[in-house]
Parts: sequence; structure tokens; C-alpha cells
Amino acid sequence: MANNPYEVLGVSSSASAADIQKAYRKLAKKLHPDLNPGDKAAEEKFKEVAGAYDLLGDAEKRKRFDNGEIDASGAERPPQHQFYRDFADADAGHRYESNSGYADFMDTDDAFAELLRRGQRARANRRGEDLHYRLPVDFVESIAGANKRITLPDGGTLDVKIPPGLVDGQILRLKGKGEPGRGKGSPGDALIEVEVLPDRRFTRDGDDISLELPISLSEAVLGGRVRVPTPTGDVTMSVPKGSNTGTTLRLRGKGAPRLGGGSGDEFVKLKVVLPKAPDPELEAFVENWAKGKEFNPREGNAS
Repeated sequence: MANNPYEVLGVSSSASAADIQKAYRKLAKKLHPDLNPGDKAAEEKFKEVAGAYDLLGDAEKRKRFDNGEIDASGAERPPQHQFYRDFADADAGHRYESNSGYADFMDTDDAFAELLRRGQRARANRRGEDLHYRLPVDFVESIAGANKRITLPDGGTLDVKIPPGLVDGQILRLKGKGEPGRGKGSPGDALIEVEVLPDRRFTRDGDDISLELPISLSEAVLGGRVRVPTPTGDVTMSVPKGSNTGTTLRLRGKGAPRLGGGSGDEFVKLKVVLPKAPDPELEAFVENWAKGKEFNPREGNAS
């Protein structure tokens, strides 16, 4: 239920029309949304003040309110023989949902009137709303870059260029791809929040990426050249003789692009993997490998 309009404006029920207008003007200067951008509390209070002035600033409405024919919101009070539900769906409304509520003061030449006129022009040519979307991209696409397309609810599409080195949660702005503006207002933007999907091969730490690479026992013992995946394609890497599980090699410049130029590195962690099927020849070799039996890899590692 709306508050008593006299109390809202801070005047008595016997106040003159001039006093009511003066009280409203003072409150409007303090609470007007154009003077308090982003202040929701002030905006709600201004609506209440504007509603009160809508009622008391109109001589006929004020008289009907004082006589109990309408309530503080301007809605008709039901006669005694009817029930309130007969009026429950009535829409009282008021002129302060548009510019007309403070048009009383817009014909003057003071600074407040000019502010109201500028606010009216701004609303008539308001910028369109921004639209928000979420776009999943593969890990490799986030490092190397890609061209993606979003299908909109209305069947339209948006083409999105994914810049190399993009990170999870980054927001891309497509200028002018939001809601159309009002009047001469420019359209809003499309804001694309990117979700980088996890990759079973790669992990990222800043501009560097890491990869675990399985190698055979022969490659670990004898060394060799192996193919290594990177976000921009496979490369060949040398595995040194005597490499072990946990040995980490660096591929320079194969990480994510840096903002200032250049790229991070890719760190390749080796993992020695034996054949799944039993190999009698390998078993016979190990059985007769005396130095292998003498070697204890747990020595010096006890906690």
C-alpha cells in the first residue's frame, strides 16, 4: 500500500498548491535519477515522491483523496457494498512513469530544468542493452586462436574471433551486436564469456603449458626422437639416454602467446611405460641383469 502522499512530500494536509509544488521540486532536485546515477534507493524514493505529487499536484485528485474516494496510489476505493477483489486488478498507474511527471519544471531556464531536458533527450536516444552469451572453446583453440560461431535464440548468428592465448572466463566484446538503441542511440554490445574446456593432454600455468608424454623402455634407456603434441601441431623432440619417469624437458615458445609478445614454454614430463603384454625376452634379460638386481631405487628416498 502506498504511503500517505502528504507525509511523503513532508507537508501538512492543509498545505497550499504552491507549497506542495515547492516541496516536490526540492525533493526532486535531491532524488532525481539523473542526479543519482546507479543509486537504486534514490530512484525508488523519487518514484514515491513523484507518485505523491501526481496525486496532490492535481486539484481534482487531491480533493478525491481527501474525501476518501481514491487511495494513496490513486486507485478507486470500493463502495461499501462491493469487495476489494472487484478492484484488485485495477491499474492506477501515474504519469511519472514517463517524462510528464516533471514537465512542470522543464519550461523554466534554471539548471535543474536544463538537467531534466538533457535527461529527456538521453532517454529518447538511449543506447541499446548489452547482450550476454557464454561460448565454450577447446583448450587448443584458446592457445592457438580460432573462429567460432554462436547461434542466437532467434536463429541469427554471431561470428566470434578467438584471439590466441585467451584464458578461461575472459570476456570478448563485439561492438554494436547487442540490442538496438532507442531513437538516435547506438546499439549495445554482445559480451561473450569464454569457457575453456579441459584437455586430457594439456594443463596451463600462466603462459606455460604442461604435458605428460609416455615413452618406451627402449627410448628411456637409449634415447631417441619422439613426436610431441603441442597446441599448434606435433613437433619432434630428442629424449636423452637414461631418461626416467618424471624427467621434464622444455619446448621453448610452444606455450601460450604473451601479451607483450613471444610465447610461454611447453614442459614435457616423461613417463616410462612397459608393454601391456608379458615379454619373455625382456623378462629373461632382466633375470640375467646382475647390475639391475643390485640397483635399489628406494635407497635415499625413505622419509
